[in-house]
Amino acid sequence: MLATTNAKKLLELRRILAAAAAAEDRAGAANAIEILGLADVPGYPEPAETESTFEGNALLKARICARSTGLPALADDSGLSVEVLNGMPGVRSARWAGPQASDDDNNELLLRQLSDVPAERRAARFVCAVALVLPDGTEHVRRGEMPGALISELRGHNGFGYDPMFVALGQERSNGELTSEEKDAISHRAQALRAIAPVLIDELATS
Repeated sequence: MLATTNAKKLLELRRILAAAAAAEDRAGAANAIEILGLADVPGYPEPAETESTFEGNALLKARICARSTGLPALADDSGLSVEVLNGMPGVRSARWAGPQASDDDNNELLLRQLSDVPAERRAARFVCAVALVLPDGTEHVRRGEMPGALISELRGHNGFGYDPMFVALGQERSNGELTSEEKDAISHRAQALRAIAPVLIDELATS
């Protein structure tokens, strides 16, 4: 189970799990794993993300998912850490403009907040923590980070969240302008998922 209703995250996990397994010559093991999302199971009350760290929120969501479904559960918590904002939005990234904020709302607010910040002070990084929790209580957490900087406009229509205003270190295009394959090669979420993928395969192979 991937504890999300986000179809793009589900596709991303399936892509990265397959690639990670192929890299370890374990494609057969990965093909035997069916990855479900929350839309595939009866609903349950999802927890409020009350922890102060990405790792804490990922574990919170994975624990409740595993307990509610009886299946091994993966959950991620990710967000944008902006240096000049002392690491914010951080764990509040998805709710930066309010509890019901859309990606456009969050991007517009952040652009306004940084409108007078010069380019050399716009350092930021995407952070992702992925938690794997098994029904027997076994837990694993992996983390990925993607450093870069924020630009003063939105560019591109790929990805989601703050991708159109973030340029990763070593890139000239925003995340919103990268293809899925280009983003998977460097993203924070891909790093964390690549790290957790062999753990997931090992755990399911011995369960």
